[in-house]
Amino acid sequence: MTDILQDALAQIARDVDAGFDAMLAVPRDGRQRLVEAMRYAAIGGGKRVRPLLLTATAELYGVDRALAVRASLALEAIHVYSLIHDDLPCMDDDELRHGKPTVHKAFDEATAVLAGDALHAFAFEVLSDPQTTGDPFTRAELVFCLGTASGMNGMAGGQMMDIVAESETFDLPTVTRLQQLKPGALLGAAVEMGAILGRVAPEGRMHLRGYARDAGLAFQIADDLLDHEGDEAAAGKALRKDAGQGKQTFVTLFGADRARAQARMLVDQAIAHLSQYGPEADLLRALARFIIERDR
Repeated sequence: MTDILQDALAQIARDVDAGFDAMLAVPRDGRQRLVEAMRYAAIGGGKRVRPLLLTATAELYGVDRALAVRASLALEAIHVYSLIHDDLPCMDDDELRHGKPTVHKAFDEATAVLAGDALHAFAFEVLSDPQTTGDPFTRAELVFCLGTASGMNGMAGGQMMDIVAESETFDLPTVTRLQQLKPGALLGAAVEMGAILGRVAPEGRMHLRGYARDAGLAFQIADDLLDHEGDEAAAGKALRKDAGQGKQTFVTLFGADRARAQARMLVDQAIAHLSQYGPEADLLRALARFIIERDR
């Protein structure tokens, strides 16, 4: 990992944790357990790749970092809520996340469901708040972007396809579509939201969408490789679950070596989409390379 990326990941982790800490104050009433569960899931865990994608893209266009970080809190809240719900017994039934017990294990299932629900609502409270940006049109576009990436045409739709994959055999186009929706939609939203904050017109974002699309697919192939051959202690979660559930992944379809080569090709393509930028996009380039080098 390059110094520029290591420093950026450390800084965004501090910023996101500080933001959640400030905005998720624990009330001294019957909601206390709910907010404690939200904080347990949101603070001190994860790679913060999505917030870094958003803030790095926004920085290309001179957006104030504090505003970009606020928007990234909304994005990360959606990601965290999805993990809480994914880990539930009715979904993936996981006991470990980021090296610690999952929310339904540390608290209980009802609290976990409510914590996920509340983080989902929190995301749109943040984006619609004038403190995020004083421009109501920008706020509306941010809400639309994250809402689309979160719902049936994004992450939730991908999760449904993932559940169906346990009982059906998917071909390569279907697996690719699943991955474009489940992990890819929020990664794409991160870049798109950074551009929205930068007042970039939709027709001027095509190269950024290409970067996000190719980096997102590479990210999922790297996840498939980690599930196939990674170290559970480093990953901080259970691995080898896809094969046990009979799911088709890029690794089962391609084999590990070909999947790894495909991920590298996608990273090269993602970086090529940034050719119009100079050194100011080096962080986005480094982040794309990190996607296939990480161990968790």
